[in-house]
Amino acid sequence: MEILYYTLVGGGLYFISDWILQRIEAYRGARLQNRSLIFFVIILVLAMGSFQVMQGLMKMYASEPPPVMPPIPTEPPQGR
Repeated sequence: MEILYYTLVGGGLYFISDWILQRIEAYRGARLQNRSLIFFVIILVLAMGSFQVMQGLMKMYASEPPPVMPPIPTEPPQGR
């Protein structure tokens, strides 16, 4: 299920990043020279932030507790 959430958020980030880039270009009045690089920086920053938030939410709402290590035996094994 996690992969579905990340895929949907990633797709949304693509469109949001494109919209932000178009707003920057409209404000500037011309297309940016390094448009692909600026788009990459925008989507990278948004992805890093949103994926961190998603990871925190998934840990908070996890349906099963985190795995616990078995206790370490304190006595040597008997036998032989």
